[in-house]
Amino acid sequence: MFENNFLTKLQRKFGRFAIKSLMMYIVGTMGLIFAVEFIMNINLVGMFAFDVNAIMQGEVWRVITFIFIPPGASIIFIFFALYLYWIIGSALEAQWGAFKFNIFYLCGMLGTIAAGLITGFATNFYLNLSLFLAFAILYPNFEIRLFFILPIKMKWMALVNVVFFAFSLVINTWPVRAALLVSIINIFLFFGKDFINIIKNKHRKAQWKRNNR
Repeated sequence: MFENNFLTKLQRKFGRFAIKSLMMYIVGTMGLIFAVEFIMNINLVGMFAFDVNAIMQGEVWRVITFIFIPPGASIIFIFFALYLYWIIGSALEAQWGAFKFNIFYLCGMLGTIAAGLITGFATNFYLNLSLFLAFAILYPNFEIRLFFILPIKMKWMALVNVVFFAFSLVINTWPVRAALLVSIINIFLFFGKDFINIIKNKHRKAQWKRNNR
């Protein structure tokens, strides 16, 4: 688990390299790739997707470019998804600062790449879901309008995603599980101490109630 003083030391040394508004660049690139594919009918996703064999043959850009693959092919869905990514990334950066948000995303990305090089499979899907879960932990009562219509709080959407994660771990192959586990580990790396404190507080409250009956 990352301690605040450890991150503070890192920030003193490397904070000047932090990319401000990181999610804006990621979302913007995703949108650009989608637009180019849609308008010009060029298979950029195929060119940018993570592929170990292609990487070993010299297409090293795939180690990074899979991060920018847009989440879906529907215009309505991608507009909603990119808008949500931008809100979440901007809120996390506002809460943590650019450096910590960069580290969170970088850890998830490097973990995904490492798992991909070992298993042959990597996707940005679970990495982006880890951003969603991080946002839900920090802002559980934040309300969004699902597809701009249905109001729903982040904690309920996060609960659905936790169930989805658990289900995915059961039904998927090990390469997919590895990509999923990396995103979960990244969450615990940054929020593990908070989870432990919550469990301890609940235990103390339960113990206090038993002793005061």
